[in-house]
Amino acid sequence: MSDLVERVGQHFADSIAVKEQALETLAQPLVTAAQLLTHALIEGGKILSCGNGGSAADAQHFAAELLNRFERERPGLPAIALTTDTSTLTSIGNDYAFTDVFAKQVRALGHAPDVLLALSTSGRSANVNAAVEAAHEREMNVIALTGRDGGSLAPLLTAGDVELRVPTQSTARAQETHILLLHCLCDLIDLQLFGPPAD
Repeated sequence: MSDLVERVGQHFADSIAVKEQALETLAQPLVTAAQLLTHALIEGGKILSCGNGGSAADAQHFAAELLNRFERERPGLPAIALTTDTSTLTSIGNDYAFTDVFAKQVRALGHAPDVLLALSTSGRSANVNAAVEAAHEREMNVIALTGRDGGSLAPLLTAGDVELRVPTQSTARAQETHILLLHCLCDLIDLQLFGPPAD
């Protein structure tokens, strides 16, 4: 039993260490990303989000907290998770390829000043990378949440985009930190749009 407790403690310690390292490198890029998202919303744009597996859940989590609420009462903000429509996903996957499941949605739904929020802990998800390329075709900026070395996603980003790369090789630690980053984005968007929360 003590070995199991120690293992749990190691998971907590590792997660805390990654978050502390991420704070050192990502605080300013996180602010830049929040400003980009806020500007898009002020200009009448929306946020499209995508990812696979756990990152799909995070994309949906983020869209829900914008569209519904985060930690305060406020109007809903326009956000769409591209991971949720099974008929769309399966028809694109069947008629074309799984690589296209997000890109075709971006081309149909996205346009400037919309922003794509792309999540990939490895940076090597072909369908997420295709969505980034489609976003650029539609003159959209991209915020990419990645890990490891940024993979093949990082080189696709342009000057107007923001990469939030978690400094870890661990998928689990990257995903844990991505959730924190997303909550920070929600908070900073609310603060910029609606001011400090009431006591």
